Amino acid sequence: MTGDDANDGAGDAGRPRDRRSTALRATGLTLAGALVLGIAAAGWAYWHLNSNIKSVDINSALGEDRPPRAVTTPSGSATASPLPTGSLNILVLGSDSRSGKENQALGGGDSEGARSDTAMVVHLDAGRTKATVVSIPRDTLVTRPSCPLSSGGSTAVAYHAMFNSAYSVGGPACAVKTVESLTDVRMDHYIEIDFSGFTKLVNALGGVTVTTDEDIADDDSHLTLKAGTHHLDGKQALALARTRHGIGDGSDLGRIGLQQKLVKSLLEQIASTDLLTDPAELYRVADSVTASLTTDTGLDSLTDLMSLGQSLKGLSAGQVRMVTMPVVPAPSDSNRVVADEPEASDLWKSLR
Repeated sequence: MTGDDANDGAGDAGRPRDRRSTALRATGLTLAGALVLGIAAAGWAYWHLNSNIKSVDINSALGEDRPPRAVTTPSGSATASPLPTGSLNILVLGSDSRSGKENQALGGGDSEGARSDTAMVVHLDAGRTKATVVSIPRDTLVTRPSCPLSSGGSTAVAYHAMFNSAYSVGGPACAVKTVESLTDVRMDHYIEIDFSGFTKLVNALGGVTVTTDEDIADDDSHLTLKAGTHHLDGKQALALARTRHGIGDGSDLGRIGLQQKLVKSLLEQIASTDLLTDPAELYRVADSVTASLTTDTGLDSLTDLMSLGQSLKGLSAGQVRMVTMPVVPAPSDSNRVVADEPEASDLWKSLR
């Protein structure tokens, strides 16, 4: 056997090892690539959801001339990052913003600007296992305080003003200040969702089931439903939330009753949907919600919203109480209402 023959034999014997080594390297590179892509995708998804959220610096706009914050008792948890457990008040607005083609197609506001179509104060009890949601009729006559304007200066105090005019003239900061003036309750956070976002959220959850007590036929909201149980898609659910002329006496109080049913049904739908087991579904819902959210700067990141959501894991739909601020017809206008005292003040006092 020559030296060349020996070298050839060694080469033949080495080829299986070379092939195995090459295969292992290829597998390792593939796994590493997949890991990098997975991390990049997760990073992009977080960045995308984070960048979806719009925010307003309510605290800077309003300063310290506000009701005091609730006293929070620190959690006794020994974990490194305990979830918040103190009581919390959140002003939640549904706006009829006309921004974007989707909102316009769904019946958003006119050229004079968006209005707060729905206003709810969400009070979370200490421990976050019970909640009270108080609806404020948008037709309530209030004293609208002087509000700062983003362009500089401020609005004048307005007496006997419609409650939902606050958002129209001064945006979120004025809406918060007007609610705090009306209730003497500090709003710890602010969350606003527009028509498009609400519709997408309902669709992402697979619709919502609601039972109505009477037939509905409202030409304004374009909703027609027989009394009974219905599974609604996003557009139908939005129409239900806006319906007022097709039920009862056509007042805002009838619409609030429908909105409260809808909120309870949505909470039950969310509770029955295990989003954590389906990352794709979770992302789709999160994308739908964050794309149409405006919050205060204390909730303007995915981390902040997730922390709030996780702190509510012990809160069930059955422990959410839905009420409406007590009102009576306004002496000056039977089509408007004013706070019914002292019942209204007693309600707000219970949330401080």
